[in-house]
Amino acid sequence: MSYAQEKQTAIAAVLQAAQLCEAVRQGLVPAALEKNDKSPVTIADYGAQALICKALAEAFPNDPVVGEEDTTDLRQPEAAAMLAAVTKQVQQAIPSATDSDVLSWIDHGNGNVAPRYWTLDPIDGTKGFLRGDQYAIALALVVDGDIKVGVLGCPFLSFDGGETGLLFVAVRGEGAAMMPLAGGAAQPLRVTAADDTDYLRLVESVESGHGDLSQQAQVAQAVGITAPSLRMDSQAKYAAVAAGQAALYLRLPSPKTPDYREKIWDHAAGVLVVEEAGGRVTDMHGKPLDFASAARFPNNPGVVASNGAIHDAVIQALK
Repeated sequence: MSYAQEKQTAIAAVLQAAQLCEAVRQGLVPAALEKNDKSPVTIADYGAQALICKALAEAFPNDPVVGEEDTTDLRQPEAAAMLAAVTKQVQQAIPSATDSDVLSWIDHGNGNVAPRYWTLDPIDGTKGFLRGDQYAIALALVVDGDIKVGVLGCPFLSFDGGETGLLFVAVRGEGAAMMPLAGGAAQPLRVTAADDTDYLRLVESVESGHGDLSQQAQVAQAVGITAPSLRMDSQAKYAAVAAGQAALYLRLPSPKTPDYREKIWDHAAGVLVVEEAGGRVTDMHGKPLDFASAARFPNNPGVVASNGAIHDAVIQALK
């Protein structure tokens, strides 16, 4: 089955959301609202989710969207100024949008995992966004547990001195491509070759709490990676592996929270981009990630994304 309409809808929605995010980021210090889990959420998170959910609801009204944000905090009286600011940003793209529209579009992202659903992280790497660093708008379509379409918008990413602001698109069975967010030709993506020592390196989170850095360093050493790590926030790390800029991305459970399970929206789009560029993605035991069951992986501890060539050796080292 071709997913041409899904791909085009997803690209257009992510591009629109990326414009909103950059408009907010380039403004004054983005207002951050403390969610219950204490991670910062900005006007841009809400605005991006509103725009993408509206586009998906119109094009595919029967598809649930499993998104990161909801409006519980935004509906509180003390958040009135925040809501007004979100609506104002959304109105740059949809002039007729009201506060009520924006709330309902955001909450369209509160769907459940189903035989066919979308999963969305409107800003993956909010801390990177607030720092003026890497973040990603990540959208994926999952059908019967298999990711079919993945789109990653990375407004601050560039490789080898090229254009800043990149879009990564993958459709199952059709390969992965990268193009400038500002428009331009798509380039096919390929993971780094087994013998390419220049890019035989690890890509890791900037935030040390996002994994087990010492275990990650030991594994990298065990598979012959000696180059300094590339450090960046968000699913831009998957983009780096897919584009051959790094050979391995490890997200291992922190020793403080060994039972932590990753959220599907933090990985889905990036997983497909890496796989379609010729790489492999599994959990730390080498098992496929389960996108069919719940908003968090029920039985998949950690994530390993690689160029494929070193994957089995990484899983062996993790044992």
